[in-house]
Amino acid sequence: MTLGSSAMYVVSVVLPAAQAEFGVARADASLPYTLLMVGFGLGGLLMGRLADRFGVATVLAVGAAGLGLGYVAAAHTGGITAFAIVHGLLLGAFGSACTFAPLVADTALWFVKRRGIAVAVCASGNYVAGAVWPPLVQWGIEHHGWRDTYTALGLVCGLGLALLVPLMRERPPAVASSAAGTAATASADGARPFGLAPNAALALLCIAGVACCVAMAMPQVHIVAYCGDLGFGAARGAEMLSLMLACGIASRLLSGVICDRIGGVRTLLLGSVLQGLALLMFLPADSLVSLYVVSALFGLFQGGIVPSYAIIVREHFPAAVAGAKTGAVLMATLFGMALGGWMSGKVFDLTGSYHAAFVNGVLWNALNLSIAAFLWWRVAGPRRKVAVA
Repeated sequence: MTLGSSAMYVVSVVLPAAQAEFGVARADASLPYTLLMVGFGLGGLLMGRLADRFGVATVLAVGAAGLGLGYVAAAHTGGITAFAIVHGLLLGAFGSACTFAPLVADTALWFVKRRGIAVAVCASGNYVAGAVWPPLVQWGIEHHGWRDTYTALGLVCGLGLALLVPLMRERPPAVASSAAGTAATASADGARPFGLAPNAALALLCIAGVACCVAMAMPQVHIVAYCGDLGFGAARGAEMLSLMLACGIASRLLSGVICDRIGGVRTLLLGSVLQGLALLMFLPADSLVSLYVVSALFGLFQGGIVPSYAIIVREHFPAAVAGAKTGAVLMATLFGMALGGWMSGKVFDLTGSYHAAFVNGVLWNALNLSIAAFLWWRVAGPRRKVAVA
């Protein structure tokens, strides 16, 4: 997960250097990230199905080739369009997509009682990538340029992931035994999740996933550029991004424990409230110390949001369709990251300020919060009636 998720974090570090070299606006420079996340989301659906059929090791082998070739190809592009296409196809659809959704789904098949913390541990590799790669890539850019740094990334991530493939060949328990073992943990309203038609419930979760991640993308994608605009330099921004995602690891693990105790919907609601507060705290923060503090808090507050969707699906949908539904919701979260990365750059281009982009993130977070509250109300209402009876 750490090797496979590298692309979604290093592209934001490369953004200022690529923008300067290609001579494009901030929104155009955000296009590689946008296409990366679109490819990440669409590829996750395909790779999840391939993992179900052939095993996760086969999919990881595809990812190793995609990452290795993708970084090297991106390092030799001559314009922003080719640079963006390589990110969308090789680094996104056939690179990072081969790790996130397939590994989360595979982990969920191995655990029942402690599924929340198990999925959180697996998903934390994504944030380990965010903590490790940005400062290393920033150092590489400063000393060797972004093209040589991308080539080195291709060798490290491609070969590193390929070496791990043989260790992942063992398949999880058979689908039949897994379904039997998890049936007791599935929600009694599996036929009508949250008392809604299955498609309606899934649509709400997908909208919530888009909304939370549009908000989440603003600091994660643009913190490096934001620090540069404030005069603190890209290196300080890379450190803040690393700090943000390192704190996200702790948040993700803690949220896994919380999720096992209070359930996925309440964990989502809690994470949405805290993420909204952190985004509001970015508005007055304009000093180096305050930005470091708020970046750390943002990481601590939002780390458990995305994994909670996988738990919600397993709790409220039939086990037989949990894999497909989880892939759909995770795809929506990645589309949200893609949209948020581009939208924040566009708002900056239109207003000349990132303050308006933070406000835009707060509004999208409010949409996520309203959906989470509605789903919690749908779950809590019948339980209160049973308790009273």
